[in-house]
Amino acid sequence: MERAQERAAAGGANGLAARPEDTGAALELLVHGVGGTTPEKMLGDPRTVRVTGDDTAAVFRRAEDADADDAADGERPGGHRAGPVPEAYVWCNLTSGNGARALWLLLLPFMVVNLAHWMRPAAPGRPRAVRLYGLLVRLAGLTLTVLLVAAACEVALDLAAWQCAGTGPCARRHSWLGFLSPAVSGAGWWSRPGRRLAVAALVPAALTALLWYLSHRTWSAYESQKPLERAPEPDEETGPTSLGRPGFWYGRRLVARLRAAHTAAGLLTVAAAVLSPAAGFDRRPGGPAALDTLGRLLAVALLAWAAVTVAVVCRRGRSENRLDQELDEHLVRRLPLGALLLLGLVMLYAGWSRPGWHSSGRLPGDTAFAGLALVQGLLAVLLAVVAHLLHRSAPDPRAAMRGLGGPAVVLLACALGGVMSGGVAQRVADWLDGTGAAIDGPPVLLTWQSSVIPPLLLVLLALAARLAGRTHRLARAERGRVEHEHRGEPEDRARTRRIARARAMAVLTDRGPLVVGVLSAATLLLGAGALAGARLTDRTPGEAAARTYDVVRGAAETSQALGSWLVGVGFVLFVTWGRRAYKDASARRTIGILWDVGTFWPRAAHPFAPPCYAERAVPDLTWRMATWTRRTGGRLVLSGHSQGSVLAAAAAWQLTPAVRGRVALLTYGSPLERLYGRWFPAHFGPAALASLHRDVACWRNLYRLTDPIGGPIRLPGDCGPVVDHTPLEDPLAYGRTAEHPLPAPLLGHSDYQADPVFAEERARLLARLSPGLPGPRHVHGEPQGSSGRSSA
Repeated sequence: MERAQERAAAGGANGLAARPEDTGAALELLVHGVGGTTPEKMLGDPRTVRVTGDDTAAVFRRAEDADADDAADGERPGGHRAGPVPEAYVWCNLTSGNGARALWLLLLPFMVVNLAHWMRPAAPGRPRAVRLYGLLVRLAGLTLTVLLVAAACEVALDLAAWQCAGTGPCARRHSWLGFLSPAVSGAGWWSRPGRRLAVAALVPAALTALLWYLSHRTWSAYESQKPLERAPEPDEETGPTSLGRPGFWYGRRLVARLRAAHTAAGLLTVAAAVLSPAAGFDRRPGGPAALDTLGRLLAVALLAWAAVTVAVVCRRGRSENRLDQELDEHLVRRLPLGALLLLGLVMLYAGWSRPGWHSSGRLPGDTAFAGLALVQGLLAVLLAVVAHLLHRSAPDPRAAMRGLGGPAVVLLACALGGVMSGGVAQRVADWLDGTGAAIDGPPVLLTWQSSVIPPLLLVLLALAARLAGRTHRLARAERGRVEHEHRGEPEDRARTRRIARARAMAVLTDRGPLVVGVLSAATLLLGAGALAGARLTDRTPGEAAARTYDVVRGAAETSQALGSWLVGVGFVLFVTWGRRAYKDASARRTIGILWDVGTFWPRAAHPFAPPCYAERAVPDLTWRMATWTRRTGGRLVLSGHSQGSVLAAAAAWQLTPAVRGRVALLTYGSPLERLYGRWFPAHFGPAALASLHRDVACWRNLYRLTDPIGGPIRLPGDCGPVVDHTPLEDPLAYGRTAEHPLPAPLLGHSDYQADPVFAEERARLLARLSPGLPGPRHVHGEPQGSSGRSSA
């Protein structure tokens, strides 16, 4: 890679020199999909060599093809190979590397809210509404950081230091709290309430530091990878997609700024949790005037620094039209350091001796959690209004949920954060208190939130039953189609049912918007009910329903007990999965599959989300294609499977027009339209995919009806059939044949290269990439087999 970059740099400011005479070289650059694989499997050869790259992501060739480019230049000048040289780009270690990746499970809500930033509807000519959409998502992400740190404060400060350490029976059961307990330590120095809170504050502060560390470490490895420099194209700023802009895959400055703001917000949350009870005690009649004044000054300072933090988050997000290499070093350093200084002052203030101050009941956490839930709900509603306006300005009938996918995902991210927070608090409270009633437990709102989980599961169960019925009816209808397609062959009813069932199950992917819509609507309604119930009654659901009808009381008590149990089981499974992933590479790879889909996008809304692997993968592919075509002048087929096709499209957009015109695109099992086009219409919508079709030399897409992920590209007009091949047969043979004497398997989303159509389409793409300069594009109405460059 280093030699390739040096040669590119010598070619000019944009990294490309004049194209040499065509040597006849042909290359197929393979990009794998989710879950990863090995270069040996991709290339079909146990002997492979790394051409360029490192242990994280690299390009491999078969050992016999290591010097194939030189052979094409020397031994066969101007000749053509029997087939292209296969080359595999392996990027799976970007999402499933060492055991530290298990910690990414903590970041799941952050990843989900970051997805919402990229799910806005396409809205050309509405820059202010687009900026407002991004601002609302960033604010929602900030509330998730505050929620996570507040949950840690609830566990460490309220449940452990305030309630359990302040209650003799509870502290005696947990000897590690003895030095904080007045009853156990004999009113020792650390047993004063303020000092207990100051010591306990180290736990959420350490969690905030851990989040900062994970973000900074991945920022150095991912966002700091510099893409290929090039000048922006004339219509790039107003084009149908922003993925081709020079600075799109270089979010170094934004992530650094957001990381500083979220770190400061976390530390300020801890400071507020420590300051609130101490200042409340000092404000009582007859309290110490000096401490009261100091508490008020610290509260003002916290509010002022919080306002600065929010202002930093509200600043305009990304600069994509250029490589923004500034770093805002003063802001990045001073903002979290200022919050850390305030936290230290608050801890000193809380630790001051206050005779007569004793801990009792709960800390005032209900108000804080209720305020967070209310703010998150309002942000989601405002985001839905903005998304609706954007969708109305440029309606896309294929857009998921009519453009409301982003607000729905924000709601789900907030709900996920609430469940994780409530689960941790509930489990820790049960562990500390055992079967007794020595402590009051977590805030009432968290109990209400866990109590809505059983009703939510009932809604999902009803939806699953409906989808199962529709799938069964569709499978029955598909049997007739399968029988029609294989008329004249010996009938095999069991095989017909399996094929029909696979096709029907594959269609479930297209029901995703329905599932997300129902789940988000139910979450909003049940969450609003939980918030109202907690604020109006200030009691748990079972206590609030104690004087109602028996059926209502029974339902409330059952929902509360079952919800608490489900949250506990979920928390245990969550921790168990994390521990297993830390030790087991296969489990870590499973988590990596989730990140393959969820972390394709840059961290534009939340800096603590798992890192964007595409900020490494897309520049890798771009550099490889640009330097190889410049050096050899040969023909290149960019071949992407599944998620690899999304990386391939993103890399093609990043190429200069001259290089892009020498690249053919072959996608198979591709979610480009079926998933990305529907859920991310502003970046992969019809206009964006049509522009990609115009820009590359030629494009062919393969898919199967049994594939639950891949599908057609669905370009409008005559372009659709030119790009999309008719659905491939699956299985390759219905019964036993001379070519398939044993029953052929159902392939679904895998093994596209086993189909003979794959090699045929790749050969056609290479043939359309004429050795000379690209010819004129195919015009509608002109036969596809005409000479010159095809429009496929």
